[in-house]
Amino acid sequence: MKNKRHCPPPLKPPGRCDYNLCVIGAGAAGLVAAYIGAAVRAKTALIEAHKMGGDCLNTGCVPSKALIAAAQFAHQASTAQTLGFNRATLDFEFSKIMDRVKQVIQKIDPHDSVDRYTRMGVDCYEGLARIVSPFEVRVGQTVLTTKNIIVATGASPFVPELPGLDRVDYLTSDTVWDLEDLPRRLLILGAGPVACELGQAFSRLGARVTLVQRGERILKQEDPDVSDCLADGFKSEGIQVLTGHTPKKIRTDGRDHSLVCTHDNTPVSISFDRILLALGRTPNANGFGLEELGVKLTPSRAILTDDFLRTNYPNIFCSGDVHGLYQFTHTAAHESWYAAVNALFGKFKKFKPDYTVIPRAVFTDPETARVGLNEMEAIARNIPYEKVVYPLADLDRAIADSKDNGFVKVLTTPGKDTILGVTIVGSRASDTIAEFVLAMKQNIGLNKILGTIHIYPTMAEANKYAAGMWKKAHAPKRLLSFLERYHTWMRR
Repeated sequence: MKNKRHCPPPLKPPGRCDYNLCVIGAGAAGLVAAYIGAAVRAKTALIEAHKMGGDCLNTGCVPSKALIAAAQFAHQASTAQTLGFNRATLDFEFSKIMDRVKQVIQKIDPHDSVDRYTRMGVDCYEGLARIVSPFEVRVGQTVLTTKNIIVATGASPFVPELPGLDRVDYLTSDTVWDLEDLPRRLLILGAGPVACELGQAFSRLGARVTLVQRGERILKQEDPDVSDCLADGFKSEGIQVLTGHTPKKIRTDGRDHSLVCTHDNTPVSISFDRILLALGRTPNANGFGLEELGVKLTPSRAILTDDFLRTNYPNIFCSGDVHGLYQFTHTAAHESWYAAVNALFGKFKKFKPDYTVIPRAVFTDPETARVGLNEMEAIARNIPYEKVVYPLADLDRAIADSKDNGFVKVLTTPGKDTILGVTIVGSRASDTIAEFVLAMKQNIGLNKILGTIHIYPTMAEANKYAAGMWKKAHAPKRLLSFLERYHTWMRR
């Protein structure tokens, strides 16, 4: 949500300041903002209350992908017969897999460390920041004065008000990494990206997983054909997918726990050993001075900004999950470039972040990836479109790898090869979609993708074949009819 007319008159800083830029939060957004500040030789402070690297490094993208890698290996062993093996067995301890997850974090940690940013010229402070004025930030007993502030405090897992929840040791995407024992029965509230990724991973490692979703399908932001493809795969792997179930309370009897839901107005009880909350994330906009300062928030408690990422204070900006527009690491980095440049050079020229081509992916198996519009969004916005759907069941590489479940769906402007959006479901979809991301960003149409040589055999060939399907559907029928008559005449 944005408002172009919500900024007060420019404020006058209290004389000389310690810093040109003070960044609050050292997650994906804050690190990029501090990096930009240091790169242009601005005196920059970076404040982090917990761990450098934020959610992405410590509790989000990095650990989840490390866990998924282990789960994928376990799944390959359990389905070895699809590749011609009689059987394959694994001997593993769950605690060692979680140890490796921590080792992966430690290996990447130097990229986001205090030492690295200090060497860049950034002054790093550990502690809880509090904004005491538009130009002052307190960390412990130290008050930093600054010309500009960027709030990059991220978001936290949403915890619902569910009766009985306080009586169980529930897990979130922040705390699940502390597990040392594999839950025998894991119940997951939610069916978005985090729920789907972690649910499949824990299932493949041996847990009995149940997904409980209030809505009628999983991954509700994607088209129904995406949800159906993934849900069918989950069910074939033994994951219980309960959609249309509304949680009412948690019942506890000693060590026995159950979630009571309603489904079609009928009570349903689901037993579990551990419960994981995966119901979205809430922006971290409270508790460090924004309320007292009067910084405006959206109804969803994200920070309200104008088109240049300014709050209602012209020298206070924000970026990343706390902004609430997109909660992706790559959009956090994207916004932070604009926030930092606008904060430091806005007197001369300001830049609006470009949200027109934002890719996204869910790292399940098969993966789902999208850029631009899907069919639901096109219909909701009354945007006319044509579509082609290329099934991976026809792709040589997918067949060779026994990964032929999925499709490439391309939406185009009617009668033109202009790409409106692409959805891919399949192995390595998050990589394969990069060609379409570049094409949309640079206004490259399907004709040029079709005319580009792709390596055989690869998953990326599916992009070219989808473009070929579009070309066939738009073949010049009159010209082809003429050519048929011409070749008939030539045979005489």
